[in-house]
Formats: sequence, C-alpha cells, structure tokens
Amino acid sequence: MDGAVPARARGYVAAVALLAVLCLLPLPAAPTPWWALGLLAALCAACEHAVRRRFGGTFYPVLLAGAFLLPPAAAALVPVPAGLLSPVEHRPALPRRVWRAAQPALAVWAAARVHGSLGGRDTVAGSDFPHALLPAGAAVLAFCLVLTALDGGLRAAVGLVPPRRAWRGLLTRSLAPVAVHGLAGLMMAVLWRSPYGPVAALLVLLPMCVSWWVFAQYHRERAAHQATIRALVQAVDIKDGYTRGHSERVGHASVLIARELGMDDERVEVLRFAGILHDVGKLGVPTRLLRKNGPLTPEERRIIELHPEYGHEMVRGISFLGEARAAILHHHERLDGSGYPYGLAGDRIPECARIVAVADAFDAMTSTRCYSRARPVEAAVAELERCAGKHFDPRMVGALVRALARSGWHPAVTADEPAHDGPPAERAAGTGVPR
Repeated sequence: MDGAVPARARGYVAAVALLAVLCLLPLPAAPTPWWALGLLAALCAACEHAVRRRFGGTFYPVLLAGAFLLPPAAAALVPVPAGLLSPVEHRPALPRRVWRAAQPALAVWAAARVHGSLGGRDTVAGSDFPHALLPAGAAVLAFCLVLTALDGGLRAAVGLVPPRRAWRGLLTRSLAPVAVHGLAGLMMAVLWRSPYGPVAALLVLLPMCVSWWVFAQYHRERAAHQATIRALVQAVDIKDGYTRGHSERVGHASVLIARELGMDDERVEVLRFAGILHDVGKLGVPTRLLRKNGPLTPEERRIIELHPEYGHEMVRGISFLGEARAAILHHHERLDGSGYPYGLAGDRIPECARIVAVADAFDAMTSTRCYSRARPVEAAVAELERCAGKHFDPRMVGALVRALARSGWHPAVTADEPAHDGPPAERAAGTGVPR
C-alpha cells in the first residue's frame, strides 16, 4: 500500500483487524503459557525489525513455531507487537501498521487451529517424526491460503489489478518459501519442547539468517542491473531529446497490456523492462541522423533501422531480462511482414515484441513532441484499431483499449521546447511512430 490509502482499502483493513480481534477474544480464558508467548512475540519483533531493515520482506519461522507450540488465540497474538511497532515508510502509518499486525495474526490463528485439530501439538511434544510433518504441512498450507486470500483482497480493494485477477499467482509464489519457513518453525518447536529448551530452538534461526543474506545478495545484484537500465534510458533521453520520457511511458503501457492479458507478475515485470529499453539501440545510431533537419536517404534509413539489433546486442548479457531482449530486437516488426529488422510476420513475431509495438505506437501518437502535437487518446486508439491485423496484433490492441477504458492515460510533453514543425527526418518515418 504505497501513497494514499483509498477509503475502500481502509474499510477492508478495518474488517481484517476486526476478525483478528475476534480471534484473540478467547485468550483470557484459554490456558496460555504467557512466558512462552512473550518470548516468541519479542523474538518475532526482533526478527521482523532486522529482516525488514536489512533485507526487506517478512520472516515467518517464529510465527509458525508459535502456531505449533501455542493455542490458536495465543499464537495469533505473537505477530501483533511486531506489526504495530514496525517502522512505516509511507503515510498514513496507522492502516499499514494495523494491516501488518492483523494479516499474520489471522494466518497464524488458522495455522494453529489446523495444527491442533490434527493432533500436531502432541507430535511436537513427543518429537514424533515423520508423523509430525503431516499436521505441520497442513498448518503451513492453511497459513499460505489465508495470506493469499487477504493479500488478494487488499490488491482488489486498492485497485492495483482487476478483481478477477487479484489472487492469481499469489499462492504458487508463496507456497515454497513459506514451506521452508514452516520446516524451520517445526524444528524450533521440537527443540523448544526438548530437554534443551528455548535456547536450542534459537539455533535454528542461524541457517535461516544465512539464507536471507543470500536472498539479499540476489536482490542487490538485481538492483544493480536496474540501475544500469536506468542509466541506459537516461543516455537515450539525452541523445534523442525529441523522445524524452517516451521509454518509461512505453514501459507503463506495456504493463497495462500484459496485465490485461492475464500474465503473471514476473512476466509483467519483464515486459516493463522491454518497454523501457526498447529504444536503447539508438545509442549506436549517429546523433546527426536522429536530429537531421531533412529527409533521410535510403542509406541513412538503413542505418537507423539497425537500432533494434544494436539494442539487442547491448542487453544480451543481462540475463534476468529474458524475453525482453526479443522485444527489443523485434518491436518494429509488423504483422504483415513489412517491418524490420528481419521482416517477420504473424506469430513468428514474439508475443512480447507485439505488445511493445502497440505500446510504442500508442505513446508516440499521444505525446506532444517538438515536431508534432499529441493526438487525443480516442484518435490514437482509432488509428491502432485501423492498423490492427496489418501492422499490429489485434489481441494486443484490444487489451490496451480495455485497459485504457478502466485506468485512463495521462500523456506528457517529452521535449523542452514548444511544439513546432521540427526535423523533417523524424516526420519522414512515415507512421508517426519513433524510429
């Protein structure tokens, strides 16, 4: 939940918090080992603070150990102090803190209920392996299901994605990592109940800390790649000032199309990179051609039409880009085979390239530049629909139209000077789309 929290999302968070309070109501009457609850809550708060500050993300082993050791109402209380006391980067802070406390409280309560109903606490107390794995696995599954249900509901309430896709992919992405955390939590619970006591249980956290460090290293490497991408885009914007800001908007439009097509979050992120980097090959084109005041000669046009290949060569070593590299290479292909650099047609053009082609053309038509005024969104959409089936994939055009109907579009001026007739070389490209 970044920035302002919509009223609908506030209501959703309040409802989740009310459910969490209801889960805690049996706590005074239940036989609760308060010292164990206090120790686990303090340990949870310490781990959450360390993990969020150094690595980001959430640390579940202590929560799941609480689900395996405590009655449901007591287990639900374990994450509450950590959630309420955690630092918040974005305002307003209160609904975010309430969410961080209430969501895991409900998930741990459900996990403890499932674990207890399957006799899990007896298997933990008796270190009964492998029988302890079945109730623990069921508890982890319940934990993941509740987290998925609540996260999807929040995404729908905030309006990040259409409601029908708010839950898509959440369970599959979280199940494996949480299962690892659940195994660590089970080991903590077994050692806690052993003659060695809670001190031995803390030793389980050491390998988990190592795994989090490795995870953090991966994200630092990814952040370095993203910094490289930003530097490349800035270099393109400086070199070709007539399309300043174009790359980021093409990335945004590509995301709109990809989400409308139901792609998973990882692929949506790749399409965003593809849109942002689609024109990076312009760094290999002489600046005099990009800014030439006059029509292009056939030879000069051939040089400019090499920019997709230049771009592909520049990013081929960035492994996490995946299919974005194909989009960079083929985003000027046309469905009828009249595009470049290879004249691919139909389904031979990679799907990601067909998405970026539509996003690229749409932003070119709706942006005010030094050499042309922006067309209204309706006119740009009409032009895309007119060219669908010949230049553009009708499926991608339809997805963009549906996404625009829901979220709208806010084009920006992409050059510093007022609009004028500008370089004929750019206008000579023929379709209103940047070269």
